[in-house]
Amino acid sequence: MKNIRIHFFIILFFVGGLNMGLKAQGNVTSQVFAEIIEALAASETSQLNFGKFYPTDAGGEVEVTPEGARLAYGTITLMGSDHSQAGYQVTGEDAVIYSIILPDGPTTLITSDNSGTMIVDNWETIPPAGEGSGLITGGVQQVALGATLYVGSIDNNPVGIYSGEYSITFSYN
Repeated sequence: MKNIRIHFFIILFFVGGLNMGLKAQGNVTSQVFAEIIEALAASETSQLNFGKFYPTDAGGEVEVTPEGARLAYGTITLMGSDHSQAGYQVTGEDAVIYSIILPDGPTTLITSDNSGTMIVDNWETIPPAGEGSGLITGGVQQVALGATLYVGSIDNNPVGIYSGEYSITFSYN
């Protein structure tokens, strides 16, 4: 009988100990959050325009910088002041970093009658293009874009208005 009592108390001790271990648990209810921010948007505020110029026999290059300066290289004579850098207004969540992705190659400009072509390349922006290069302050940031136009001789690039398209991408990081 004494042996049964000892076994009984040992069993109670282990069962009681197991119950005590289970009662030592804690349960916490936590909260989880998510925030949807304003979509990133961009609009063109001014178009890239190399303006009027005249190429002689050798041609050359016309550069419009992101700051708006126009420079001629080679045998190009600049005329007038109707040039402009491209401008973009980027809007989105305040104090958020975004990326500027430039065209991945040159763009071809063509005359309306397809009699001549010129190439635009060497894209450059302020702020500089790249991943995480832009910062939206107060919900908006202005971006300026410049590039270089490669011009052939007057024989290769006859008189006319040349136009083309390119893509620039703005995206949250």
